[in-house]
Amino acid sequence: MREVIFTEKGPKAIGPYSQAIKANGFVFVSGQTAFDPATGNALTGDAAQQAECIMENLKAIVQAAGSSLDRAVRLGVFLMDMNDFAAVNEVYARYFPKDPPARTTVEVARLPRDFRVEIDLIALA
Repeated sequence: MREVIFTEKGPKAIGPYSQAIKANGFVFVSGQTAFDPATGNALTGDAAQQAECIMENLKAIVQAAGSSLDRAVRLGVFLMDMNDFAAVNEVYARYFPKDPPARTTVEVARLPRDFRVEIDLIALA
């Protein structure tokens, strides 16, 4: 079974994709960037500010799917500049203080709308 997940508490997709898909006991959340779901505007702050916004968006989306960040099993973190690693990691650690999920962090050449950070997530449903 495959269920499309959507919540007004998360940013609307800016392309032909879903916020998340719930399937086979998992929630697969699309890569999130720093959009304010209330206004639809992009947050242009530094990497830490963007990471905070992204984590709140991820939290809202997994909750809409009936899950939570505590049930996250894997995240992918994409950075425009690996020099932002420590700042993003500090924000990330506040959301996963105990038994954090598996994670990959990579530097990329470019992200949509020139964001500094993008994060995707897989959680248990």
